[in-house]
Amino acid sequence: MHSSTLLSSVLLVASASLTFATPVWPHFSIDNEHLEVLAIRASTSVNPAAVSDVKCIDSSLNIVFHDQNVAELGICGGIAGAITKCQGAPTSTVGQSGSAKFSLQAATSGATINISKGRWEQCVRAARAVCPTGSLSGTCAGGASTGNVDFTLGSP
Repeated sequence: MHSSTLLSSVLLVASASLTFATPVWPHFSIDNEHLEVLAIRASTSVNPAAVSDVKCIDSSLNIVFHDQNVAELGICGGIAGAITKCQGAPTSTVGQSGSAKFSLQAATSGATINISKGRWEQCVRAARAVCPTGSLSGTCAGGASTGNVDFTLGSP
């Protein structure tokens, strides 16, 4: 008899404390850089046909957006500014800055890379639409003397 009364009292006190408990809200913080990146990506058009075979390698890898942009324009010895195509006809090239490293290779044996800056930027935007964070790999449609250009984005 006492045990059922004791059990009822314990349950009553427990339910009352749950009723009057203050809710615990999760605390999230988002870097301003992340919000800026989302705004930039939302304002640019994406051509999904610019890239194929995109694979997300490590989504937790922290690649700084600015580093990615500098590395993106660092391929072929630099395609920033007035340069419109990859110069020198390399079979492979690397663009690297800080936390980002792009490695490109002509997908067809014997072909050379002659990708234009516009095509390369479209390719990277389309790949980032599939894999918004971390490292990735894919194939740019065209951009070589014959065929496509395979690329990876990772950390140095």
